[in-house]
Amino acid sequence: MEMSITSIAFAPNGSIPSLHTCEGRNVSPPLTWSGVPATARSLVLIVDDPDAPDPAAPRMTWVHWLLYNLPADTTGLPEAAQSFPAGTLDGLNDWQRTGYGGPCPPIGRHRYFHKLYALDVVLPDLKMPNKKSLEQAMQGHIVAEAQLVGSYQKGR
Repeated sequence: MEMSITSIAFAPNGSIPSLHTCEGRNVSPPLTWSGVPATARSLVLIVDDPDAPDPAAPRMTWVHWLLYNLPADTTGLPEAAQSFPAGTLDGLNDWQRTGYGGPCPPIGRHRYFHKLYALDVVLPDLKMPNKKSLEQAMQGHIVAEAQLVGSYQKGR
């Protein structure tokens, strides 16, 4: 069984509801996953936007949310997730804070990648890593991955 990640809030490649953005309540969407390999010891969730600041001329990938050491038997996160299973640790998003930061594109329609990784280890406490540090710690330990892409454009 292949690992997958889905949301009841939006379809794959669909529009993310404004509730989950800076124009709404800016709360995380509900996420569900399945197919985590038996060899997995922990999960990592990275949500980022490769279209920043302008999808017509992207210059960077903006990180919206980093969670790591989610227990391998976790099957998802509820909408507006504030508390997490024991052992779960936060990383810093590109606003230099922990937690979810919803879509807030300055121009155009951006894509938001919700990436789930199954690792064969539980990572050490990386002391609120950024995405680069987290990805370095994950190297050589990814046993499966899945992604869900949604998009958002601010109302006019």
